[in-house]
Amino acid sequence: MKLPFKIDLSGQVAVVTGGGGVLCAGFGHALAACGAKVALLDLDGAAAERNAAALRAAGGQAIGVVANVLDRASLENAAAQVLAAFGPCDLLLNGAGGNSPKGTTSKEWLEDGDLDDPSLTTFFDLDPKAVEFVFNLNFLGTLLPTQVFAQQMLGRADCSIINISSMNAFRPLTKIPAYSGAKAAVSNFTQWLAVHFAKAGIRVNALAPGFFLTQQNHTLLIDADTGVLTDRARKIVEHTPMGRFGESHELTGTLLWLASSQASGFVNGIVVPIDGGFSAYSGV
Repeated sequence: MKLPFKIDLSGQVAVVTGGGGVLCAGFGHALAACGAKVALLDLDGAAAERNAAALRAAGGQAIGVVANVLDRASLENAAAQVLAAFGPCDLLLNGAGGNSPKGTTSKEWLEDGDLDDPSLTTFFDLDPKAVEFVFNLNFLGTLLPTQVFAQQMLGRADCSIINISSMNAFRPLTKIPAYSGAKAAVSNFTQWLAVHFAKAGIRVNALAPGFFLTQQNHTLLIDADTGVLTDRARKIVEHTPMGRFGESHELTGTLLWLASSQASGFVNGIVVPIDGGFSAYSGV
């Protein structure tokens, strides 16, 4: 991986949840390239280990660890493995998250006759269990790892937490109320936690990515038959002043800046949009 700049994370231990995915694996690569010992945590242990193996092949120190971010016992077991392999956590990156189709409406607006169309999922049809799952995955999936790994940070210098919010937290997208609300909770929690941990010496900030192609959203943004943008994807690009999706490496600079206490030691409680101007554009 080519870094925009390097910071010195030598001797530090970085824990990345959601480490089986594309974006979080990229985060792990960047941190490892700066000298951190990286633990990639994921419910899919095989995916986490594959990504960890790629980090090791590139010369980094990394392990893949099975962990369920919604299960405190699973996280404590993972923390014990990380502690045994690398030592206590210095940097926690809460990358696990996602959405559910059952927490998504079929249309952007409710119109006359929609309630009579059984093929549609309206606001009134949203599955409460699916909405609960999305909130839990994104919010509790940030809170629980923080409860477990932040305990290893207490009393030690240069420790920080980086959460992953979303542009949905700033401007909720149509059709996905559960995910938008959950990410808004992550942003709010980032600010709350930054204040709560300020006197304990732990900084807490967040990245808010705009639209990046990932394994999770690929089928929503790219038509499987034609390989071209879907209608929703075209609308996203049209409302992104830079006129394209982001690329995963374009998150790296902000990540490294927030991870470095030398570069951002007085930065605490912020949520940084990385969105190609999406949040600045009114649509006209």
